[in-house]
Amino acid sequence: MAIESLKYVAPDTGVKTETKTFPRPGQHASGLVDWLTTIDHKKIGYMYGLSALFFLLVGGLEALLIRSQLWSHNMEVLTNRQYNQMFTMHGTTMVFLVIMPLSAAFFNFIMPLQIGARDVAFPRMNTLSLWCFIAGGITLNLSWFFTGGSPAIGWFGYAPLTDTRFAEVIGDMGPDFWVFSLQILGIASLLASFNFITTIINMRAPGMTMMRMPVFTWMTLIVSFLIILAFPAITVALAELMFDRTYGTNFFDFLEGGKPHLWQHLFWIFGHPEVYILILPAMGIVSEIIPVFSRKPLFGYGLIIFSGAIIGFMGFAVWSHHMFTTGMGVVATSAFSILTMLIAIPTGIKIFNWIGTMWGGRIRFDTPMLFALGFITMFMIGGFTGIMHSSVPIDAQHQDTYFVVAHFHYVLIGGALFGLFAGFYFWLPKMSGKLMNEKLGKLVFTLMFIGFNLTFFPMHYLGMIGQPRRTHSYNEGHGFETWNQIATIGSFILGVGIAIGVYQFLSSFFNKKLKAAGKNPWDARTLEWSLSSPVKEYNFSRTPIIKSRDQTWENNYGPRDKHSQKEPLDDHGIHMPDRSWCPLITAVGLFVMVLGMLFHQSIGPAGELVRNYTVAIGGGAVFVLGIILWSMEGPGGYHLFPKESEE
Repeated sequence: MAIESLKYVAPDTGVKTETKTFPRPGQHASGLVDWLTTIDHKKIGYMYGLSALFFLLVGGLEALLIRSQLWSHNMEVLTNRQYNQMFTMHGTTMVFLVIMPLSAAFFNFIMPLQIGARDVAFPRMNTLSLWCFIAGGITLNLSWFFTGGSPAIGWFGYAPLTDTRFAEVIGDMGPDFWVFSLQILGIASLLASFNFITTIINMRAPGMTMMRMPVFTWMTLIVSFLIILAFPAITVALAELMFDRTYGTNFFDFLEGGKPHLWQHLFWIFGHPEVYILILPAMGIVSEIIPVFSRKPLFGYGLIIFSGAIIGFMGFAVWSHHMFTTGMGVVATSAFSILTMLIAIPTGIKIFNWIGTMWGGRIRFDTPMLFALGFITMFMIGGFTGIMHSSVPIDAQHQDTYFVVAHFHYVLIGGALFGLFAGFYFWLPKMSGKLMNEKLGKLVFTLMFIGFNLTFFPMHYLGMIGQPRRTHSYNEGHGFETWNQIATIGSFILGVGIAIGVYQFLSSFFNKKLKAAGKNPWDARTLEWSLSSPVKEYNFSRTPIIKSRDQTWENNYGPRDKHSQKEPLDDHGIHMPDRSWCPLITAVGLFVMVLGMLFHQSIGPAGELVRNYTVAIGGGAVFVLGIILWSMEGPGGYHLFPKESEE
């Protein structure tokens, strides 16, 4: 039975759910100081989202320059090196500075509300994660202004392209910036992941069992475990690359007995779980949106949860399908081919569950639902071509062609980005308290859907007729021009759609003419929709008691069984922590230490190499000082802020 068909309304028990407030110490601080020192998970989510949207525009501009260069044969918009820099920075930016932090923005803002918590388990560590992310993004883009410019090695950094002897410019520092920025971004992701896992396991509201958690919270948990298990591999690889470039070791130097394939294995042991780190949050968002706009409970809740966990587990067992053409041998390629085929099964389960949820529902095609349906459609196309690549002979045929470019963009842009945009249109009324313009939202979807398919669908054909990827130009007479021109036109349409969407997201916080959203404009089902819009600084004045998976629907329409859902709510009993400068101080120290490591050597008067780690040591001292001050904060301890009198 659809929830909306229930006519029973539980009687008013007289219990007021907003009778008590829990102000944060220092909550009345305003302006820049408030944002620099906040530990409120909602403000951290805002800043993650704003930073990621900025990098989305940067990465999109880099993509438009790439497409402009490929408009026709032998174009000169970019030089060969500039083209390599652009696609390196575009790929790195979109993966590490856009899709991952956009997911983190939703993890920070939505997940604690969905489980009935006041904040995350470690608020200061959460803030440190944000500042480390920003430091990593700055470090990567600083490379444009130093010797050699940005890295020109691809977002995958394959050896031996990263070896110093292969640099096109003497003293090329681009790969060094790339290495250190990814290490800082890895620290940010690991800090956030440990925090989210602890929060979900320990801070759920009474009655919220694991199998009553919203799907998005489940995907937050699974993705956090994936990050913790996958990032050590890339951390080791980056550390070895740093030693190769700086101190002359030979982990990947084939001329000195090193193994370039070692880099590929380490990178893709991280890189393929990374695909699911990027896509599972979007799957969680879509799983929240489809039931709301179909007016039905989620079909196959348990299957969706377990299929997500299986996808995460199997993601660690298929990395070498990226290496089918490297000569691993028949046994290895056969094993990874079979496993790659098998991982399509749990993905297909999710798609059938979403279709089952919509089947027989009373569907509303509001903007969030349109983006959710766009996600399913585009992700299925990317999935079908992924199954093709599980076949070793077909993979060899498509290797290093534009067919592969089309495949992973259908997964990561048509999939992840469409899902994240669906999340913005769904949850921004809760974040800003304003309803966005539906007509403008549907225009954004139309432009993005048309532009995306015009851009990337022709690339399937370009790959089949032989256009190689990662090349800055092509000769006349191969039949590439027309399809590249269609793709370039589509990319600009897609770019306009994304730009309008970003403008709409930002204006929802500042446009006073927009209609107030109210608590629950979508008549949604999960716990965050029982709160005011925007959410108060303390989230819940009383702890919600959970007796149903769709608790808000149960409260609005009555229980589907006989027990009452309108029970009194208890005090939350959780301390509201103070603001803190310490996470920012710690992150600044880490940033300065990294810059000191990057610029630790110079040429002396006699032409000798001089190493000086003074700046790095100074940054390390600030880093340690931040941690020491952090450890002294707390009740009865040292405070960087004067303690406020209790009222």
